[in-house]
Amino acid sequence: MSPTLTDLCHYPIVQAPMAGGASCPQLAAAVSEAGGLGFLAAGYKTADGMYQEIKQVRGLTNQPFGVNLFMPQSEYADPAAVAVYASQLAGEAAWYETKLGDPDCGLDDGFDAKLAILLDDPVPVVTFTFGCPGRDVLDSLARVGTLTAVTVTTAEEAQAAQRAGADAVCVQGIEAGGHQGTHRDNPEADGSGIGLIALIAQVREAVQIPIIATGGLMRGGQLAAVLAAGADAGQFGTAFLVCPESGANVLHKQAMTNPLFVRTELTRAFSGRPARGLVNRFMREHGPYAPAAYPQIHHMTSTLRKAAAKAGDPQGMALWAGQGHRLARELPAGQLVEVLAAELAETKDALGARGAA
Repeated sequence: MSPTLTDLCHYPIVQAPMAGGASCPQLAAAVSEAGGLGFLAAGYKTADGMYQEIKQVRGLTNQPFGVNLFMPQSEYADPAAVAVYASQLAGEAAWYETKLGDPDCGLDDGFDAKLAILLDDPVPVVTFTFGCPGRDVLDSLARVGTLTAVTVTTAEEAQAAQRAGADAVCVQGIEAGGHQGTHRDNPEADGSGIGLIALIAQVREAVQIPIIATGGLMRGGQLAAVLAAGADAGQFGTAFLVCPESGANVLHKQAMTNPLFVRTELTRAFSGRPARGLVNRFMREHGPYAPAAYPQIHHMTSTLRKAAAKAGDPQGMALWAGQGHRLARELPAGQLVEVLAAELAETKDALGARGAA
């Protein structure tokens, strides 16, 4: 990473900002305290909710941390397709004894209000998902001393981020759990994402700014691989989701290594945007029919997901997970950072020994 970004963490280990509750202040602080870079996820929170979590992290650690923002969504969603999907979900609502959420309760995730807070009371790093902000936004954050990174899934998106003035890119491979951070949601491209190692090479040749690699990383040996491929740091999501400090629902944590859930798939079933999760009943029954309509479908299914969690039913929850989920280790977050760092060092030593042989 660039000298400035390197100063933020002792190890090249970044905790992914997982929206929906997992990336809570306790997790972010524990990762940063251990020498990694912890992150809060501002997505799906109010501006004040984000600010309260920032204050909590500051009360738990003096180490640098970051905040992730969702870019506003302006693409058109077909109301008729959303209505048809709502009809299909009527049985789910009856089963869980709840109502469907309002699909039209907001497209911008409170972006402007959150950005205003982050400009008024800066944090060390701000990252963006689902698009790239304009140069005016990135320049305004630079003026208050905040470093910026943009999630990208192609070399072209990385070039756009560099042109806009981002300090780094977070390169997301198809293996990643949760939402694919594509800048444009194109249904015709579903399932055509690029694997992380190949994507790092493409982005490394396309831009000069630092690369944070993410997608399926669970071990320090994998971190060594992405660093060798051209990344400057690795971002771990699913690996930290099962930590005791994580705010993820206990059913979600248990599902990571539950033999009932054997694989992951990309689906639009829960949000209307491609996201990787453990295959469960809801995904199987509704995934093939879910329209491209984010965040409308996210808002609509939010009540169902909450009701399923309350009922103790993981078959109706969005169990976001990367392809390496079966490698999850229930370690305290600080200990996991240390283990990953030790595995990284061991891998480098082993490769060095082989090279000298």
